[in-house]
Amino acid sequence: MPDTLLVIEDEDLLGNELVRHYRQEGWDVARADSLAAARRLISSGFDPLVVLSDMSLPDGNALDLLEALRRQSAGGEWILLTGYGTIPDSVRALRLGAYDFLEKPCATERLDLVVAGAARSSRAQRQLREQSAWQNRRYTPDAFVGCGAATTRLRALLGKLASVPFSALVIGGETGTGKGLAARILHYSGPRTAHPLVELNCAALPQELLESELFGHEAGAFTGAKGRHRGLIEQAQGGTLFLDEIGELDLGLQAKLLKVIEDRRVRRLGGEREIAVDVQILVASNRDLAARVEEGAFRGDLYHRLSVFHLTLPPLRERREDIEELVRLFVAEFNASAGKHVRVVPQAVWTRLRAHGWPGNVRELRNVVERCVLLSEDEVFPQQWLQLPDGPSTPAARSDSDWLHLPLDGSMALEDMEKYIIQEALERSGHNVTAAARALGTTRQTLRYRIQKHGLKAPS
Repeated sequence: MPDTLLVIEDEDLLGNELVRHYRQEGWDVARADSLAAARRLISSGFDPLVVLSDMSLPDGNALDLLEALRRQSAGGEWILLTGYGTIPDSVRALRLGAYDFLEKPCATERLDLVVAGAARSSRAQRQLREQSAWQNRRYTPDAFVGCGAATTRLRALLGKLASVPFSALVIGGETGTGKGLAARILHYSGPRTAHPLVELNCAALPQELLESELFGHEAGAFTGAKGRHRGLIEQAQGGTLFLDEIGELDLGLQAKLLKVIEDRRVRRLGGEREIAVDVQILVASNRDLAARVEEGAFRGDLYHRLSVFHLTLPPLRERREDIEELVRLFVAEFNASAGKHVRVVPQAVWTRLRAHGWPGNVRELRNVVERCVLLSEDEVFPQQWLQLPDGPSTPAARSDSDWLHLPLDGSMALEDMEKYIIQEALERSGHNVTAAARALGTTRQTLRYRIQKHGLKAPS
């Protein structure tokens, strides 16, 4: 399909010559001899990649039409021609985003170069708009698949949050529950969708690099800083910054991040001035940030500033009614990508899938379905490639050493229960803190804090 060019020119000789020339160059060209005619063309569905327009027309100034179209977010690059250019018109044209401002007469060779450059710029902008529109369609609250009550409530909450201009939000939940998906839904369904979504996994980079990535740096700020680098906060200007695994951020960087959020200004490493930023902050963690605050591993002031809203995603074991819909979605996805034709899921497979505990949540389920579809040989979902445990653990299958018995008659306070559990875990592990932490499903740092809190000591 040829590129579209709109020529707005009231002089018949020049207008017809431009139409003839660019049609020979392969353009789909339309001409208007007034602003009213140009408006009718555009409103009828003609979407020009480039507009080549005279400045002064019988019914007004072309800049008025450009300004009206920019208010409607209409695309296309504008090149303005005038026989008597003025400084105010030049300034207004550039302020409205005109690609170039040329004086008549303009040599054909130069005009061709400017039109070609405007076409490249317009194609890039059109591609970005189409990509953004695709993301908007893909990441709606309906992208959070499931028919259960918990998922239905979550979709409704996502839709409500996407409609309000909040400044910060904390997304909690276990690994694999869809925190990244929730962040994309909130951005692409919200008022900042026309601006960038910038994502950073705080656990994926060494702490010494995180500061430069977040805040940016000037040339010479540190060894190896050969040029200026715009940090991710700057890159997210007008849009959303999503910080995954924020619990891994050290306390020093947490203080700097808090200052940026409070002041809405950022200073690059080695920079002398602060830069105003307007960014929506989304953070996620599979750890309990409130507990991390209590342990002293996360700043309380940053936590309270971020938790304007708090969204907790339920684990898959609490939404088992969604498994069937998710499996069918993943089967269709991998059928399409791998050229497979799996259509039948045996009842024995459903039984196994519903019985599994899914510690890895939706991510684990997706991986299981991918493996089975890729290794399938016909239309039947292959049970042998599930590779799941035979069934959920039951009390009878466990040894007595795996259990603790606590009174629930009010004779033992909650704090005493916690102390007793930790002390028992330490004794059973031979006071190996790492092994005890693993048995209790927590981190070594958290357990050490609890040990100090309760004054527990290893025997001499």
